[in-house]
Amino acid sequence: MTSQPSLLNRVENGIAWITLNRTEQRNALDIPTLKALIAALDAHDADPAVRVLVLTGNGKGFCAGADVAEWADAERRGILETYGWTETAHQLMNRLHGFSKPTIAAINGIAVGAGMDLSLCCDLRVAARSARFKAGYTGMAYSPDAGASWHLPRLIGVEQSKRLLFLDELWSADRALATGLVGEVCADEELLAHTTTLATRLASGPTFAFAQTKVLIEGGAQRSLAEQLHAEQAAGLLCGRSQDGAEALKAAVEKRTPHFIGQ
Repeated sequence: MTSQPSLLNRVENGIAWITLNRTEQRNALDIPTLKALIAALDAHDADPAVRVLVLTGNGKGFCAGADVAEWADAERRGILETYGWTETAHQLMNRLHGFSKPTIAAINGIAVGAGMDLSLCCDLRVAARSARFKAGYTGMAYSPDAGASWHLPRLIGVEQSKRLLFLDELWSADRALATGLVGEVCADEELLAHTTTLATRLASGPTFAFAQTKVLIEGGAQRSLAEQLHAEQAAGLLCGRSQDGAEALKAAVEKRTPHFIGQ
């Protein structure tokens, strides 16, 4: 019997769709899946046909986090600290967070531990009404190991981060929306259509300017206002010299909708 691929990967109308496909494991992340995700991100970032990336999951859950069966097997063999999951997961989180094009997490069902962290690495998060969020770390007598301690305080503040991490609460989609963990909630049956609409809007936009904006936001936390204004000026010059910049100005003069190509 042919095994199911751990990822489904397609590009349509400028949108790259990566779908976690280990449905029996609730899309838990084993090392082969982590490596496949990194390879897919590398390919899509280098592909000029890709303007936006969407990450979602098949089945009843977005992602259940680390593959506990793989973890238990490593513990049994005495290699838990050296078998490479954490290092590979860190490579993936850094790669997704640094992706040069807009990224959207379409969150269906449960997002636990590193699965939640995977969604936090995306630029935008759309949750189905059935989505549930759980840090999962302290429940396993563990501290965060895939970026939650970095992302959460920036998204929801320190106290809410400690509440989610210390108490290991299961948060509903509405609770996630209220705290800022996600940006939108929609009905389960509307998740893919809603995400497609959002992704299509981004894909038709000035993606070169989006990339510059991502870099500015990322670097701004370490700069003074004066330094950030200098960085904005440099990025603005690049945007103004781009083909999209020229098209935007021409379209404004001609009173028409611009056609952006991401360059």
